[in-house]
Amino acid sequence: MAPSVEGSGVRGYPRPQLRRPGWESLNGPWEFALDPHARIDRPGNVSWDRTIIVPFSPEAPASRVGETGFFQRCWYRRRFQVAPLNPGERMILHFGAVDSEAVVHLDGHFAGRHEGGYTPFSLDITLLVAEGGEHELVVRADDDPSDLAKPRGKQDWQREPHSIWYPRTTGIWQTVWLERLPPTHIAVLRWTPNLARWEIGLHTVVAGLDPDAHTLEVLLRARGQLLAHDRYKVVAGEVVRRIALSDPGIDDSRNDLLWNPASPTLIQAELTLRNAGGDVVDAVESYTALRDVALQGDRFLLNGRPYLLRMVLDQGYWEQTGLTAPDDAAIRRDVELAKSMGFNGVRKHQKLEDPCYLYWADRLGLLVWGEMPSAYRFNKRSVERLMHEWTEAIRRDYSHPCLVAWVPINESWGVPNLPDNPDERHYVQALYYLTKTLDPTRPVIGNDGWESVTTDIIGIHDYDPDPEALARRYHSDVERPRLFRRERPGGRTLLLGTDQAEHPVVLSEFGGIAMERGGRGTWGYSRVFDGSELADRYRKLLETVRSLHLFAGFCYTQFADTYQEANGLLYSDRTPKFPLDRIAAATRGEDFRSDVSMPPAPRPKVETDPEDEPG
Repeated sequence: MAPSVEGSGVRGYPRPQLRRPGWESLNGPWEFALDPHARIDRPGNVSWDRTIIVPFSPEAPASRVGETGFFQRCWYRRRFQVAPLNPGERMILHFGAVDSEAVVHLDGHFAGRHEGGYTPFSLDITLLVAEGGEHELVVRADDDPSDLAKPRGKQDWQREPHSIWYPRTTGIWQTVWLERLPPTHIAVLRWTPNLARWEIGLHTVVAGLDPDAHTLEVLLRARGQLLAHDRYKVVAGEVVRRIALSDPGIDDSRNDLLWNPASPTLIQAELTLRNAGGDVVDAVESYTALRDVALQGDRFLLNGRPYLLRMVLDQGYWEQTGLTAPDDAAIRRDVELAKSMGFNGVRKHQKLEDPCYLYWADRLGLLVWGEMPSAYRFNKRSVERLMHEWTEAIRRDYSHPCLVAWVPINESWGVPNLPDNPDERHYVQALYYLTKTLDPTRPVIGNDGWESVTTDIIGIHDYDPDPEALARRYHSDVERPRLFRRERPGGRTLLLGTDQAEHPVVLSEFGGIAMERGGRGTWGYSRVFDGSELADRYRKLLETVRSLHLFAGFCYTQFADTYQEANGLLYSDRTPKFPLDRIAAATRGEDFRSDVSMPPAPRPKVETDPEDEPG
């Protein structure tokens, strides 16, 4: 049964790969005010005239504001209590995401600012709250609805959503929370699996008082077994080590430890920071996994073996809550539904997803392509903004085993003149090489859809509704260079460089068959009028695409209806348009009966470990 559109609101620990006690959520009711023309410049001049429910944006009905018009600024205020800090303790104020520029004041003092609507930021407010007591927090969010030079993803610049663009998201849209830190603490944690060496790379940064006088103890466990128990000296505020695991040698035992969608084994980690006397000064919990992604010729490899990507495009919106999930249960449910429909991965489209989604993809076994929300103008400012925010995104999500590819640009959005403008081509190349520098372990799709300049995987978007036409266009006996010279899906050339012709090819958008409730039909690339017709069309289309050996994988458009875009396999409330087992059978290429009723999606079996929850 699909969750309520409003959900319970319950949210777990917002940073699932670096967990410690001593945190407090600031979600819930805040005082709120709109400032449509950005004329108020200080908190004392704000007239607080309504209440908003954080972390839902003011455009979302669940926020209880529901303001969908144009406004350039809004203000938030709430009060909170803090117990007095112990000597040396730090108090950190965290924001999951504020779109698109945030200025924060605490008790009338400037506390900090951040630009970038999809990435987190943190402010050290220790000096402002050290004595404890009640404090007043004010957040100003600036977000010009007409600014096309900032990363904005699917947020519409017109007043009403049109075509494939959706309502805007302004202000706070992910969890706001407080964290109490010890004087010396683990500030950064990063995992890098290396399957060839059978080891896990560890990089930690220790911050605070005299970190070099400390040692870091690391315990790794999986499936009830101790894999490693090591202790390292902190040097120059860091621990950078390769943790060797005992190689079982036998394939069955090796496979039991590897992470993949069919068997998502996570390695639980406990990290304990001790001072020179051996006393514990900080302790955190985390997890990683042993898995490898690579490319070999024209194939995608997972753990050293060819692996067919069966993905679905996921916009990550809910009608009542916008970009923000109703609650953590809704996040988990979306991961389960994707798996229940036979997909082994999702392409999170034009959205940097909440880390709790990546947690459940890690936990339940679902591959994810991480994609940067696009800007729509090419100029110096847009380049600076996007590269800065993309760097923050890679830093945030690097350690998640579910992430297997990065997509910095989609369909030449923000670089509209790639064939004729060398500056735009250099920009795409710069993003590709920046991504490869920050993360050399994953493939990068430089510009997904067409006009590939520099890439590891050639992504093709082709919404031709005729399976026979797709079969003719991409048949395996078609010479690849001739294919790339001749075909123009979307009216665009596929390659702008000839050195990419032998790379893996993924049909990374196709389908888009629209069917609204009652057969009305709204926006889509093609249309059907009932579930039986959709089931038949979907089966024939998937049968054709799976038969085309040119493709190393595919990504169907799309997971769920999103506002006026009615081309989901699920309605916007996550109800299937035809039975889930029939969707899964067509996705995987299995036979299915036409008389099957529509059961609820089964919950994938996972190891039960209460300590492994995100909160």
